[in-house]
Amino acid sequence: MKRSALLFAVLLASMALSHGAFAQASPASSPGGKPNWLPWSDGVFSQAKREQKFVLLDLEAVWCHWCHVMDVTTYRDSRVLDLLRSRYLTVRVDQDSRPDLSDRYEDYGWPATVVFDGAGHEIVKRQGYLDPQEMASMLQAIIDDPSPGPSVQAEKEIAFPANPLLAASLRTQLEKDYLAGYDANQGSWGSEQKYLDVDSVELAIDRAAHGDARAASMAKQTLDAQLQLLDPAWGGIYQYSTDGVWTKPHFEKIMSVQAENQRIYAEAYAQFHDAKYLQAAQAIQRFLTAFLTSPDGAFYTSQDADVIEGQHSAEYFALNDQERRKRGVPRVDMHIYARENGWAITALASLYEVTGDAKTLDQAIRAANWITKHRELSGVGFHHGATDFGGPFLGDSIAMTRAYLVLYRVTADRKWLNHAISTMSYVDRTFRSPRGAGFVSSVAPTDRAYQPHPQRDENVAVARAANLLFHATGDAKYRTLSDAAMRYLAAAPVATRLPVASVLLADYEIGRPPLHLTVVGHKDDPAAKALFLAALQYPSFYKRLEWWDTREGKLPNPDVQYPAVQRAAAYVCTERTCSAPIFKADEVAARISRVLGLQGSTTALAVGNAH
Repeated sequence: MKRSALLFAVLLASMALSHGAFAQASPASSPGGKPNWLPWSDGVFSQAKREQKFVLLDLEAVWCHWCHVMDVTTYRDSRVLDLLRSRYLTVRVDQDSRPDLSDRYEDYGWPATVVFDGAGHEIVKRQGYLDPQEMASMLQAIIDDPSPGPSVQAEKEIAFPANPLLAASLRTQLEKDYLAGYDANQGSWGSEQKYLDVDSVELAIDRAAHGDARAASMAKQTLDAQLQLLDPAWGGIYQYSTDGVWTKPHFEKIMSVQAENQRIYAEAYAQFHDAKYLQAAQAIQRFLTAFLTSPDGAFYTSQDADVIEGQHSAEYFALNDQERRKRGVPRVDMHIYARENGWAITALASLYEVTGDAKTLDQAIRAANWITKHRELSGVGFHHGATDFGGPFLGDSIAMTRAYLVLYRVTADRKWLNHAISTMSYVDRTFRSPRGAGFVSSVAPTDRAYQPHPQRDENVAVARAANLLFHATGDAKYRTLSDAAMRYLAAAPVATRLPVASVLLADYEIGRPPLHLTVVGHKDDPAAKALFLAALQYPSFYKRLEWWDTREGKLPNPDVQYPAVQRAAAYVCTERTCSAPIFKADEVAARISRVLGLQGSTTALAVGNAH
């Protein structure tokens, strides 16, 4: 799943504040000097303790404009360099390469600056760009008094509820927060920085499908406004816009933003039938294909915001394709991570779901096959990259579980379901939190002073994926997994972090069965194929879609008994009854909608050619 929208909000706020700081940067710089950057390891802390030094962590993103600015100003300043060399060991980490550190410090945005003592205890945590004067003052203050500052707070114990579903009062509070957080003037959730919070829009789309006119308006206003962040020349979505408007973008293109925007625009097209939403999803696909696809079909991680590091690129991105290429192309981070590929595969499969375009499905399957072959851990779970430091990480395995489930939904090929089952089993035995609720981000501690913790977005992904596996297989152990994740999410300190839509989505799905779509019949039957595609394109992000070819044996969860008919047919079922057969693909959507309207509940669609 995506990175936390809360992370985005804090990140953007820190970067907006840092623009003014950059204008006041100290002229006392040393162009030839730079810190001696070390990799993150326990050995660094042993050395720091031995040498009576502090450890400064610069947690950056390779695509991040203000990280580049800080590198060419603050970390080249002579006074900063003198202080660092005298009393500090300096560590630099690309947060995309270390999901455990990224999860740990996500509230601090990139760059995040964290200073530790030699035992690994935090002394100070700072978010965003620090100009040379700010940095030097902070470094000297720590030398003068190394006691932890106000940014370092003792961890509060969380009381986890016994019931995995949200308490009624907490759900009411989250509903109020969800609506109150909407910016009715500009669209989207939050008013200072503008970006598409995918969970909030996804929740609005689903509520629109159930007749909520206000939700439909919120979704459309946000989706329309977000189109201003679509690159007109290359496709792809810029990460965000500043100053509370949509017209001041920062230009990095990171996979989480590309994939989740592509997926949500595909879902919006299915629900609202507005061609511009499909065009947006396809424009993102065009960018992924042209810039972030490796020769083997797997996906790279991101494209930088800057053509020249540290220089804002608004003028460059106003150019057309030809003029841009004359000046060069922003750097692409060519690391291939399982997590980012899981996001991309899910998005492409979701786009195929609404278009039926075989090339889009082939693109998703090619990436899935490559990641399965090159990143899988001995048949279960996933490495993050070609070389892992600190892994394995929950984010990789749960992103691939989600990708496998969507591939199973759109192809009915049980190998994808089997991959999802084996990967989720690995998640269960590897990442269960010893605190009794939730799943932790990594197996190994980030350092000797900090044990792995759960992270909200990852636990939302576990809850939703495990719940789908429960309905796909009928195996109660997956309900146990979704409940374990939800007990973490249903704790008030976790659930109430803004924006709240991701927790509402997880609670909503676990509290009811999905729309159930089943194809019964031979997969080489053109009539059955047409019915399957019609069922596939019915707008619902929370659905169970199967195709039962009787030659393959029983369905993984044979919980509906279908009557035998002599040709391809469709059945629309509730939890109690099924309708008369439907034989024409163009009647499928109308019958589902009619039953939904008449029954007022989640339905199951059985599409079949039983023999």
